[in-house]
Amino acid sequence: MQAAGMADCNSSAAVTVKEDRGGGGGGGSSLKRRAGIVATCVVAGSVAALYAAAGPFVAPALRRVCLPFVPATPAQVENVLKALQARSGSLVDIGSGDGRIVIAAAKNGFQAVGFELNPWLVWYSRYRAWREGVRHSTSFYISDLWKVSFSQYTNVVIFGVPQMMDQLENKLQRELQSSAKVVACRFPFPTWVPDSITGEGIDAVWTYDAQTFKSRKQDV
Repeated sequence: MQAAGMADCNSSAAVTVKEDRGGGGGGGSSLKRRAGIVATCVVAGSVAALYAAAGPFVAPALRRVCLPFVPATPAQVENVLKALQARSGSLVDIGSGDGRIVIAAAKNGFQAVGFELNPWLVWYSRYRAWREGVRHSTSFYISDLWKVSFSQYTNVVIFGVPQMMDQLENKLQRELQSSAKVVACRFPFPTWVPDSITGEGIDAVWTYDAQTFKSRKQDV
């Protein structure tokens, strides 16, 4: 009887050990499933955050004419100011980016305006203008350049791309007054002849006199 009892006890112990092992394995699987869910949520959240952050910067590049945000170098800003050093009055920066041209122009006495399609850059430009003390002599607008008239501005700055320069040349030809000056950075206009070129390489800027290109258009 004792032998039989011991056998029963051993059998019960074996069953208990198997159950304990089975319970431990289930717990491990559950932890793995939870870790997998957490990892999936983290990855999905990261992708969503990246899309939200990058979306406003990428979206303008998906339009008909790509005008990506490429910050002006300090040399480019300086060359723009040199090209307009004898000028005053109103200035507009077409595709104003983070506002550095507008802010620099305001510090040099211009009433400066920037048009930019990217709302994040416009908000940041307004903050920079406030921080640098030129909030009252600068304005920044969220707008498509093709839907804005530039007829009221006597100084125009553009950081364009080759695909848009031909269309923009025709637009400014129609809208600007004869007293206006146009400064093109990085890429010149296709048919206008510049009055002067300031700087070299990627920092070069081309200055155009509206009276000159308007009169040549009439002669043609």
